[in-house]
Amino acid sequence: MSYSVEPAQGGVTAPDGFRSASLHSGIKAKTGALDLAVLAADTVGTAAGLFTTNLAKAAPVLVSQRHLAKSGGRARAVVVNSGCANACTGDDGMANALRMTTETAQAIGCAPEEVLVASTGVIGVGLKMDRVVPGIRGAAAALARDKGAEMARAIMTTDPFPKDHAVVVRTSRGHFHVGGTAKGSGMIEPNMATMLGFLTTDAAVPPALLQRALQESARRTFNAITVDGECSTNDCVFALASGANGVTVDEELYPALQAAFYEVSKALAIGIVRGGEGATKLITISVRHARTLADAMQVAKTIANSPLVKTAVHGADPNWGRIVAAAGRSGVLFDVDRATVRVGGVLLFEQGLPHDDAAPEAATHLKGSEVCIDVDLGAGGDESATVWTCDLSAEYVRINGEYRT
Repeated sequence: MSYSVEPAQGGVTAPDGFRSASLHSGIKAKTGALDLAVLAADTVGTAAGLFTTNLAKAAPVLVSQRHLAKSGGRARAVVVNSGCANACTGDDGMANALRMTTETAQAIGCAPEEVLVASTGVIGVGLKMDRVVPGIRGAAAALARDKGAEMARAIMTTDPFPKDHAVVVRTSRGHFHVGGTAKGSGMIEPNMATMLGFLTTDAAVPPALLQRALQESARRTFNAITVDGECSTNDCVFALASGANGVTVDEELYPALQAAFYEVSKALAIGIVRGGEGATKLITISVRHARTLADAMQVAKTIANSPLVKTAVHGADPNWGRIVAAAGRSGVLFDVDRATVRVGGVLLFEQGLPHDDAAPEAATHLKGSEVCIDVDLGAGGDESATVWTCDLSAEYVRINGEYRT
């Protein structure tokens, strides 16, 4: 079936059947800073989730995993706060995460297991429930279609800007929307996932297909970004389908849904990297001619997480040796005598020998805000992968040196 995917307005509430509200509940110290949001569907729909692989999972992650399992992939709402991760907070943390879901459920009229919860912020600090509970009630009473942009701001921590995106998918069986918002700036290397992300669609999608679309799109987007190689305790991505516009996704329509999820997720993922803590450059790393997709991804991630590569890019130094060294230590078959390295399309290394005469041209490319690094492994395979990262600056050190103070 043919289809088209086109940009749309409205972010996470672009799809029919979704409303949101955000407010300052007092979790963040700064007066007026949005720190709590509720995203709700008009009726219970299907839901899917991906969660951090960190074994030190935060209370909201554990609660949301259990709720998805108990409901069989059904949900009505998500409640999320920023400014406090509610991680490593023991029994009190679990009780508080559960209470966030029960308060939301009571406010909008659904079962607690039909509410998912997410938190982001400082680890090891308890939520101030005397502020959170009134905040949830206030947000639930103010739900509206035109407040998606506020949710994008309410979930931010060190993010320099909000991130949201939406598309409309047109098919011969009708059109539907996919929208989303995400936060993330530091502690970014999804496994899945080091961030918070929320996707919505007004198509009706069975739970299994929704989970599949989320996983497949995340593999090439949220799981293909890194800022600092750190996997956090709280990270998750949720997808909710309201079914409000009457289009039902089956195997025939699945490619259209997956394409829309990919477009929205890619925009959000690149936004996270572009807004990485202290970042001044977006770096796209492409690895080609690997034996397997996993090999290509592993090499790309190793290069992307190399502090030496990231600092060289920050300083506009075309140091191809750092790229070759990172690829060579990645644990993947790598033939240095067949490999090539290009920066900004400029050939710097080929078949074991440098092309240092091209360094000035590559340095000019590195001075820009968007940098491309291309590595051909020469391993004889046909697989390739792309990973997005950012440079490593002194500002990153300052932000994280002062994070708790």
